[in-house]
Amino acid sequence: MQIKSAAFVISNTDVIKCPDHNQPEYAFIGRSNVGKSSLINSLLQHKGLAKTSSTPGKTQLINHFLINDFWYLVDLPGYGYARVTKTKKKQFQSVITHYFEKRKQLYCSFILIDIRHKPQPIDINFMKWVGQKQIPFAIVFTKADKLKPNLLDQHVKDYEKALLEDVWESLPPIFVTSATKKTGCDLLLKHLSDLNQEFKKLNSSA
Repeated sequence: MQIKSAAFVISNTDVIKCPDHNQPEYAFIGRSNVGKSSLINSLLQHKGLAKTSSTPGKTQLINHFLINDFWYLVDLPGYGYARVTKTKKKQFQSVITHYFEKRKQLYCSFILIDIRHKPQPIDINFMKWVGQKQIPFAIVFTKADKLKPNLLDQHVKDYEKALLEDVWESLPPIFVTSATKKTGCDLLLKHLSDLNQEFKKLNSSA
């Protein structure tokens, strides 16, 4: 897929105030400091579209971006660790929960995971929750440039094993990416393109 246009639309903390449209939305979410904003900018070939910061928990709103005048990329607050108060953390959790439970336009979610670490319970539990809600999702490993190939492969296998031992009979789509090297961005865009085509076919026959 070629990115021809990418425009910021709106930020808010209330799913009810999200844009009213009939196009597919793809939510990007992960633990704080997973490199989400950097990956979004690299993926969309737009350096300053999503705000990056060295401070975890910088994304605190539901951010909608309209891509190619057809589909929406939604940048969600991170779950887990963030340098904010307990009250703020609860607010973030509420925003995330309401979005996933109430947003009918959500077509697929992309759960970002820092490949440098062994399987973390918070990531496994979040994927389990999304699965229980029957929300389609893909796993996107970030920061692949930070590990040597053999260790990179081992960490992916560790996550696959953890998921298969838990509740899944089969694995969701998995992508290994690096915002710095643009590794995996072409495959991720291809998957988004395929999802868009799937969405068009389903809606044309509806």
